[in-house]
Amino acid sequence: MHSNFTKGLRDGIPIALGYYAVAFSLGIIAKRTGFSAIEGFVSSTFMRASAGEYGLYTVVAASATFVEAVAMSAVTNLRYILMSAALTQKFAEGTSLLKRLLVSLCITDEIFGISIAFPGRLAPSYTFGAAIITTLCWASGTASGIIAGGALPANIVAALSVALYGMFIAIIIPAAKKDRYVLAAVIVSFVLSGLCSIAPYISEWSVGTRTIVLTIIVSAVAAIVKPIEEKEEDCHE
Repeated sequence: MHSNFTKGLRDGIPIALGYYAVAFSLGIIAKRTGFSAIEGFVSSTFMRASAGEYGLYTVVAASATFVEAVAMSAVTNLRYILMSAALTQKFAEGTSLLKRLLVSLCITDEIFGISIAFPGRLAPSYTFGAAIITTLCWASGTASGIIAGGALPANIVAALSVALYGMFIAIIIPAAKKDRYVLAAVIVSFVLSGLCSIAPYISEWSVGTRTIVLTIIVSAVAAIVKPIEEKEEDCHE
């Protein structure tokens, strides 16, 4: 357990550095909305989603109601429900409900990526380790951005978010190199995502909704075309 937790911390460091940069730019936006550093730290600790937080700060700035803010956050973050459901297939059968729920609370796009790529059965302690370091940097980045108060141009800080796309590529490339079906699914996902962002009507959907629909479609087709053979795997605690 200690070994997996340490490995999670280690694998979470590059993600955490990217998170800090992105959260810093969100902090600048939060500052303009009227959030204090403490409020920004708390909101980022519990949300940890760039699109979701940006939307939250936007509706708060527009003096939206509490219900509207919650509804907006729920819609933009719906994809995490799908990711959490997918991770249930990675747990050993004896994994407790509490650990399953705690892992679901740790999920972000990048944490999901490294968790789903964990060899064999997923060790909850691995996800916990990665979540602790990334959450700390994400929340600290938001608070730092608020304290900076826009000292740096937002577009310059936001440009640092390119590092996150690099981490996504680093997560999917190894699996794509090993399996041509995974590579095909990745390419198809990229193409369909680009087309849906400009397609009439579909482009009006939220990013989260488009992600969920495309994930279900692409993964379902991939599962039918090339199902993964079940085999005994080592279980991790």
